[in-house]
Amino acid sequence: IIDVNMDEGLLDGPAAMTRFLNLIASEPDIARVPVMIDSSRWEVLESGLQCLQGKGVVNSISMKEGEEAFREQARLVRRYGAAVIVMAFDEDGQADTLERRVAICRRAWRILTEEVGFPPEDIIFDPNIFAVATGIPEHDRYGLDFIEATRQIKAACPGALISGGLSNISFSFRGQDRIREAIHSVFLYHAIRAGLDMAIVNAGQLEIYDEIDPRLRTAVENVVLNRTEDATEHLLELAQEYQGERRQEVSDEAWRQLPVHDRLVHALVKGVNSHVEEDTEEARRESSRALDVIEGPLMDGMNVVGDLFGDGKMFLPQVVKSARVMKQAVAVLVPHIEEEKRRSGQASSSQGHVLLATVKGDVHDIGKNIVGVVLRCNNFKVTDLGVMVPVEQILSQAREHGADIIGLSGLITPSLEEMRIVAEEMQRRGLEQPLMIGGATTSPVHTALRIEPEYDNGVFWVKDASRAVGVARQLIGEESRQALQRKTAEEFRVLRERRARGSRRKPPVPIEAARANSLAIDWKSADVVEPERPGLHVLEDYPLEKLIDYIDWTPFFQTWELAGRFPAILDDPLVGQTASDLYRDARDMLDAIVNGGWLRARAVFGLFPAAPDGDDVRLFRDADRGDCVEVLRFLRQQRDKAEGKAHRCLADYVAPAETGLNDHVGLFAVTAGLGIEEKLTEFEAQHDDYRAILLKALADRLAEAFAEHLHHRVRTEFWGYSADEALDNEALIGEQYRGIRPAPGYPACPDHSEKEK
Repeated sequence: IIDVNMDEGLLDGPAAMTRFLNLIASEPDIARVPVMIDSSRWEVLESGLQCLQGKGVVNSISMKEGEEAFREQARLVRRYGAAVIVMAFDEDGQADTLERRVAICRRAWRILTEEVGFPPEDIIFDPNIFAVATGIPEHDRYGLDFIEATRQIKAACPGALISGGLSNISFSFRGQDRIREAIHSVFLYHAIRAGLDMAIVNAGQLEIYDEIDPRLRTAVENVVLNRTEDATEHLLELAQEYQGERRQEVSDEAWRQLPVHDRLVHALVKGVNSHVEEDTEEARRESSRALDVIEGPLMDGMNVVGDLFGDGKMFLPQVVKSARVMKQAVAVLVPHIEEEKRRSGQASSSQGHVLLATVKGDVHDIGKNIVGVVLRCNNFKVTDLGVMVPVEQILSQAREHGADIIGLSGLITPSLEEMRIVAEEMQRRGLEQPLMIGGATTSPVHTALRIEPEYDNGVFWVKDASRAVGVARQLIGEESRQALQRKTAEEFRVLRERRARGSRRKPPVPIEAARANSLAIDWKSADVVEPERPGLHVLEDYPLEKLIDYIDWTPFFQTWELAGRFPAILDDPLVGQTASDLYRDARDMLDAIVNGGWLRARAVFGLFPAAPDGDDVRLFRDADRGDCVEVLRFLRQQRDKAEGKAHRCLADYVAPAETGLNDHVGLFAVTAGLGIEEKLTEFEAQHDDYRAILLKALADRLAEAFAEHLHHRVRTEFWGYSADEALDNEALIGEQYRGIRPAPGYPACPDHSEKEK
């Protein structure tokens, strides 16, 4: 959420808020993120509400001016369709005790839900975070009271959310960043478990809870939870010791002196595979059964990994490296384990069996593979059917393998309908396994509206890999599954009702009216350039080294669930070390890809004479325009527009034939993944999920880089309308060039069937 505040003495607050919100709404990367309008002045909040696109959040309203003003403001916020932060503040001032925090929020809840009609999920309470360790005894309970108030408010106001400004809690230690970071992490650790949903926080300055010096962590917890009378004094003494002290790192090789059990646990948690085979063999020789190594140190280590990842204390690249260590250790033990199975007739236990598949029509599998790795890390048996899997194969394999859970993944929009078909067919055949849904194109709203109603035995949307294990664990136990299914069904019901209320919007503009209001272009003054080299072109075995400088690295880190922009992410206080290690591995593998010929790149593109035909664009074989070789069909905007705003269509940007201009349209397809199967097979044989996923992620980035590079060459050489273009990679990523390359399936041309052409 982007918080926008224009409360500055020399600014015209309402005008500045309106101008800034309109400005950021025109930037696609910003417009997709919810906006929080933040002001202490109601007129500024209302001016922001009037120009917000999509659903926003108002920060904030309260009852400090009485109930009537509170009702009036809440009704206006509700009318504009925004969520609202409600401060624990009434006519008597800010709530600073547990009792007043809870009482004020319950009072506001009653007014909002019973009198104003506010949806519970749109109410965000801020019960006030105040500074602890101030030396004033009355302040000693501030941290504990907030945590307990959070727990009680969540129980009394079901569906509401809790937020707070985190930095306030450590205000007493200004200038002592290490102490403040520890206080923030400890407070969040306990507040989240009490029900805190969101916080205003510098995520880059959060210490990992388990990595805080135990002495410091205990001292901070004593303060935050008000455990002892001398907690503040003790923390102040400790702060003096830490002031200016640098963190000490344990010698890299010290762990090699540990017992073999601890060495294996360390290797798994740290993802170190340099000694895994010898340590595994040593552990096997010391055990009565090879299976004891699996069920002992290996599972102990993976349980630590699973807990750290689930708590947000480990990051995805580290987990995948841990999985590599696990698989390589298991490979050493497999011959011995198989012999033990034959002798005993028993199989090793697992949490459960999950069947994963990317649905028919979708070839994207990086996210699914990561989920599989994380599930295996947590002792689930995983059967991965791969990509482009039809419904019949999914259901027959689920029955054949005796899967406990079916998991579906998809990245493109048509996958959503395919998932619905799977759910419908599961219902028709009487299957009983719960169905997990995930992937970039999925959402809780779509799952609630389209998929969950099709299947009675439980449909569960999973946001990302870190949540998959927690959901899967609940689905294995009968009681926990039923509880989760009831909870999820209720959440989906609320989403459907909310969607039904929100669907009472203006109907679309009739297509005839939209076409009559198409974009008007003065073609007489337009700079329409004919291509230097029209027609069809093929680029075989394109040099990969030419693509590396065009790589956009930010999505690469997002694939590994590391948030931040490149290159700043490499210096991020929270994930910087993990990101740097991952980037180093990626650059090393890029060198191997290029020097070893692991992958091949190929492209085909064409520049064709074109002319609009209504909302369509006709492509011709040559400049004579006698032979129409294809028709591209586009959609026109039909949402209600302000006066003077056109209902656009991509066809509007192509010069009509009657202008006499010989306009063109370019089409292209690129790949940088030819030959990838050979290396993936090799990595699979080595039980190296980390390098397999790394290679797929790099092939994806190289393909995108090829598209960027090819577009640059078209602009400067083949078409030549920007022959003098000189942009660096950041400018290219920011699309600061002339021209666009819309892709079927994206908003400008959402019909995926155009790909068949």
